[in-house]
Amino acid sequence: MTAIKHALQRDIFTPNDERLLGIVNVCKAGKKKKNCFLCATVTTERPVQVKVVKVKKSDKGDFYKRQQAWELRDLTVVDAKDASKENPEFDLHFEKVYKWLASSTAEKNSFISCIWKLNQRYLRKKLDFVNVNPQLLEESVPSGESQSVAGGDEDALEEYQELSAREEQDIESMMEMCEYAVSNAEAFAEKLFKELQVLDGANIHSIMASEKQVNILMQLLDEALAEVDTIEGKLSSYEEMLQSVKDQMDQVSQSNHLIQMSNTNNGKLLDEIQFLVNYMDLSKGHIRALQEGDLTSPRGIEACISASEALLQCMNVALRPGHDQLAAVNQQQKLFCELRDTFARRLTNHLNNVFVHQGHDQSSTLSQNSAELSLPKHSPLHRDLLRYAKLMEWLKNTQREKYEGLSRTYVDYMNRLYEREIKDFFEIAKIKMAGTSKEAKGKFGLHGSSGKLTGSTSSLNKLTVQGSNSRRSQSSSLLDMGNMSASDLDVADRTKFDKIFEQVLSELEPLCLAEQDFISKFFKLHQHQTVLPPLAQPETEETDGSIPSRMPPQADHRHSLSSEKDMVRLMMNKIFQSIEPELNSLIALGDKIDSFHSLYMLVKMSHHVWTAENVDPASFLSTTLGNVLVTVKRNFDKCISGQIKQMEEVKISKKSKVGILPFVTRFEEFAELSETIFRNAERRGDLDKAYVKLIRAVFMNVEKVASESQKTPRDVVMMENFHHIFSTLSRLKISCLDAERREAKHKYTDHLQCYVINSLGQPLEKLNHFFEGVEARVAQGVREEEVSYQLAFNKQELRKVIKEYPGKEVKKGLDNLYKKVDKHLCEEESLLQVVWHSMQDEFIRQYKHFEGLIGRCYPGSGITMEFTIQDILEYFSSIAQSH
Repeated sequence: MTAIKHALQRDIFTPNDERLLGIVNVCKAGKKKKNCFLCATVTTERPVQVKVVKVKKSDKGDFYKRQQAWELRDLTVVDAKDASKENPEFDLHFEKVYKWLASSTAEKNSFISCIWKLNQRYLRKKLDFVNVNPQLLEESVPSGESQSVAGGDEDALEEYQELSAREEQDIESMMEMCEYAVSNAEAFAEKLFKELQVLDGANIHSIMASEKQVNILMQLLDEALAEVDTIEGKLSSYEEMLQSVKDQMDQVSQSNHLIQMSNTNNGKLLDEIQFLVNYMDLSKGHIRALQEGDLTSPRGIEACISASEALLQCMNVALRPGHDQLAAVNQQQKLFCELRDTFARRLTNHLNNVFVHQGHDQSSTLSQNSAELSLPKHSPLHRDLLRYAKLMEWLKNTQREKYEGLSRTYVDYMNRLYEREIKDFFEIAKIKMAGTSKEAKGKFGLHGSSGKLTGSTSSLNKLTVQGSNSRRSQSSSLLDMGNMSASDLDVADRTKFDKIFEQVLSELEPLCLAEQDFISKFFKLHQHQTVLPPLAQPETEETDGSIPSRMPPQADHRHSLSSEKDMVRLMMNKIFQSIEPELNSLIALGDKIDSFHSLYMLVKMSHHVWTAENVDPASFLSTTLGNVLVTVKRNFDKCISGQIKQMEEVKISKKSKVGILPFVTRFEEFAELSETIFRNAERRGDLDKAYVKLIRAVFMNVEKVASESQKTPRDVVMMENFHHIFSTLSRLKISCLDAERREAKHKYTDHLQCYVINSLGQPLEKLNHFFEGVEARVAQGVREEEVSYQLAFNKQELRKVIKEYPGKEVKKGLDNLYKKVDKHLCEEESLLQVVWHSMQDEFIRQYKHFEGLIGRCYPGSGITMEFTIQDILEYFSSIAQSH
């Protein structure tokens, strides 16, 4: 290896001014074994460049060539693969990873150590040595085989020191003074040695001359030491004098510290006393207000509110550690508890009496509104009770049981009050609803599908008798009425019903909203409030200069808000538990009076539900109206199903013509009414679905009735009814039924054409049979010009057939046809002239067809019909005018 190293230095690196410091024999790992050398080199010129060079033996000879070189500063990682075991593999990470396999582990370790030293000496960059034995990364050169590899060059690297610029200049000037320095180095060295001896002698003479001065300097130093000893003696005496003063000052300092500590303790004690006096002292006026305050007058209520807030503030003070052991504090807390219990008892009793008194006063005024469709207003009651809202809040925070008891009492009394008012209100609404249908029938005559109810005028008068018992009994009897047909009631009657239903909802809505708003404000359920914990619970210290208080954890805040909303909803449900049953009863009555009322109720109820949800989706009003809306929607669906069922059960007379079917007329009435009611309504989608169901049922049952008809031809039934449907849909412009409108027009047109063809038949029957034979011969291959030579179809036979149809006979046949069509068609649709005009067009078409056959098959014969197209037009016109 040494011979190879010298050869590489001589042949490759010396010409490039480089020194070879480390070498290792390697081959690429995992590939074909081609040996090469990795060399660590440094340049001899400044600045020094450190490189790793790959040298490979040439294929053409025994000399070596430089194949690739990397700058050492580009090296990032040296991976020795295994630090504990001998492993000749290692990786060098430059711009990419190069994997090598050394000829021996010793050579690998020596090369890695050389790289580490070069980096430490010249670069000092961050270079990661992975899986490398720490002993290799030391300043000392390793022994053994590795030293033999690195050789004396490593020692030379360690001992070599570069000349400074000054030293280089001195050497150059010295060599210039001696011209033979380069040619005769020994003579130059001898001369330098002689000059060095001369300089040493001069130095010794200089030292001997300065001995006298050294003696003088030593004498001065002795005198200075004596002076220092004198000063140290004086300083010792001063220190003894100051020691007594220090002891006295220590005593004074200790006394001052005790005085300062006493002042601090007195200040803290004063702060504690001031804290207790400021935050736990209740004035005599507040105590008197809590014990004897007037809870009926506004001034007395304000005084009680101030006193209760002051008491709550005192009780909520967060005591500091040790305060609860003071007798005065315990006595004051006991006083606060007694005042709290006394005032809570007084307040509860007073509010209980107020609830009972207000309930009785309100119920006594119910008779004033008995004849009008309006609910009593409770704003005076709410206004009087809201004066106690802050006291209720105080009671909620201090005496939860009494607060909940008061809320139950209020709910109980208001439930009774509202139940009486709402029942009477709905009784009046039912009477007014029933009155609208009776006035429309006259003398209380109700005709329904399941039976007939009649009565006299006195029966109507009985319904207006005041008194809740009579109204309730009468309204219950009204529920037994049979279903009435929608066609029996006019639009004015339904409009009046709509106004009554709207008035009912308009009265209920502000009543519920006002009561819910009052409950939230009076019982303080619209915001989170803190419940006072027992006095024995641990307190929190105040964090600032404000009045300390006990605050609940933030995690309880949302739960409390949710529970208070639930409490409002629960109280509203108990107070107004009669609203939903009464609304359902009223809806049932309206549906029994007229099934079309469900349309009005669906629109009105949907609008009020939408309004309530915009205000508060979770409110009692929104929930209740939403539940009732489900019932109304069921009634609406039932109405649609009833209409479809009536279509399926319709029976037609076998002796009279059909005309426009009843369910077609009812669909028209339903559509006109619905478009009026649902204009700009929120539930338009429900109506569109109902339209589709109804129109499909109408189509299906029209075809069914037309197939069963015996008196009227099927095409006439289909034509007239689909024409009526098409006219209705075109007039109302219902967008969701555009496809059905086009289908109705198509069916009408098809059946009109079929009826015209079937009714017109073959007015020139023999002539028609003759030309059918002509067309048959042509179809068999006979040329049209040769048809006249056929015996059965010659010119004489044609003239004979034509003579059988003079103009008078044709006109007579058309007149009979007009009378027949007139009997088939109904007067409501006025389709007679349309049908007659279509027949005229069809007759002219047949005439032209015959004329064409005569011209093609009998050319030049001069044979023509005995009447012209102008005659046909006159026949049809005169017949239509005569009738």
